[in-house]
Amino acid sequence: MEKLTEKEKELIRVSWESLGKNKVPHGVVMFSRLFELEPALLNLFHYNTNCGTTQDCLSSPEFLDHVTKVMLVIDAAVSHLDNLHTLEDFLLNLGKKHQAVGVNTQSFAEQNFLGQGYTGPLRQAWLNMYTIVVAAMSRGWAKNGEHKTD
Repeated sequence: MEKLTEKEKELIRVSWESLGKNKVPHGVVMFSRLFELEPALLNLFHYNTNCGTTQDCLSSPEFLDHVTKVMLVIDAAVSHLDNLHTLEDFLLNLGKKHQAVGVNTQSFAEQNFLGQGYTGPLRQAWLNMYTIVVAAMSRGWAKNGEHKTD
């Protein structure tokens, strides 16, 4: 697993803390950007609430629960910046779960979902962490594929 520099870790920690205790609204903004960039992703969310429009989906209790889980994964990654490798098994399984519901690795390609405040070294630090997390999840896709051929 790749490593982050001490400066990158500090930038990530400080910016994450600056979001405050309730990070769900920031997750909703992140998903809004993802849906703008790749509208087809909206089709992967099948909830009791009709997700016919982005706003319907973003405001549904089921989707907000998903956003909460995503923000917890990010929080876990930020909390383990000094030893991201300890999350490897968790991220592999997360990758398998995403593959099982139809998410493909291209959906996790480097996206421009960070806000305008994320520029220069701060943006690069977050993208580097994101790349490490997605690489581990992608290994879950590969392992899942291996299991299917057994």
